[in-house]
Amino acid sequence: MSTKKTRGRGERGPLASAGLHSVLAVAAFVAAFPVAWVAYISLGAGEFDYQHPNRIAAHPSLANYDHVVNHTDFFTWLGNSTLIAAGTTVVGVLVAASAGYAVSRIRFLGRGTLMYTFLLTQMFPVSVLMVPMYKILADTKLLDTYGGLILVYCTTAVPYCAWLLKGYFDTIPVEIDEAGRIDGLNPFGTFWRLIIPLARPGLAVAAFYTFLTAWGEVAFASFFLLSSNHYTLAVGLQTFVSQFNSQWNYMAATGVLIAIPAAAFFYLVQKNLVTGLTAGGTKG
Repeated sequence: MSTKKTRGRGERGPLASAGLHSVLAVAAFVAAFPVAWVAYISLGAGEFDYQHPNRIAAHPSLANYDHVVNHTDFFTWLGNSTLIAAGTTVVGVLVAASAGYAVSRIRFLGRGTLMYTFLLTQMFPVSVLMVPMYKILADTKLLDTYGGLILVYCTTAVPYCAWLLKGYFDTIPVEIDEAGRIDGLNPFGTFWRLIIPLARPGLAVAAFYTFLTAWGEVAFASFFLLSSNHYTLAVGLQTFVSQFNSQWNYMAATGVLIAIPAAAFFYLVQKNLVTGLTAGGTKG
């Protein structure tokens, strides 16, 4: 006597599983192909090898990387990008965490308006913000400075991260704050010693977003950095484009080198990043 196995609730059949995996494979290919293609193009020593991919496969070379590293201001660009991205990450996450915690725990006048104001700032395109920001930076003597660009990037990263962290702080029981006050901690002590450690996954998500905001940004950096010794990697990449020519081989090599620190940062925070995106602030 044959018994037909009953599929449990939530289980997929073979056809559904095959379809799902096919869709995921196509999505993975679409996401990975541009990155793999840029890395492949970077191995072509000739300026026009990208038009003839077979040449690259026959004679791959690291000559483009050697030129970028040894014959350009790559390390100056790298140092500037690292300084600006690190400064934006530290300042942005601290400000966003403070704002998110205050809105999550303190009932003050204008609390809801503040959060919606954060959202409102995200509605304006970069082209609209450039002129007033340029005027502000010029008046405050922050134009063409690292600090000025860090503040500009924080205006982009802080509103989103404040919303993100506010939602994360909401998942942390208020009883933890009360226990801190009973133990004699002031509000800042409670925030710094009790809440911040519990919110580490959410902070990792905010830090990663803030880092990427500063690391790969082009428009603001190109507009507000006037001296070549202040160029970031994204701005330095544009030096390979002239009025009559684009050196795609050097641009591809530089693009790969730019992606390496971002990938390394992702590797460092990936454990907390996944937790912050999928879980709450505490576990019972």
